Amino acid sequence: MTLQKTDLRHFTGSECFYRHPLTGFVYTEGVQYVANKGGAYWLLDKILTCQILPSLKGEGFQSWTLRVADDHTATLTCTDGNYRKLHREEIVYTDFPLEEIQFYFINRTLLLSSEY
Repeated sequence: MTLQKTDLRHFTGSECFYRHPLTGFVYTEGVQYVANKGGAYWLLDKILTCQILPSLKGEGFQSWTLRVADDHTATLTCTDGNYRKLHREEIVYTDFPLEEIQFYFINRTLLLSSEY
């Protein structure tokens, strides 16, 4: 079974949190589901290790969006939630199954936008 957008509808909050082994940040059940079913632990690593970047330091609210193109390239973008771009990078190849997904990083916690 691969990840589908409809799978994410029931993630509207989280009672269980997971600790990221490299950074110590936490993430929600919905993020864990995406990482597991979408083969996207690399995406968690990418978002959470970027927290050391000067452009992200002190940003209390971050909106992260991954957009996947038909040729399996992708763009990962972070804004402050008000469309001010904080970080952007190109992914040369991904097999991530969704065309787009959005996460929020708030108070040292990564969550799906639906879990906010």
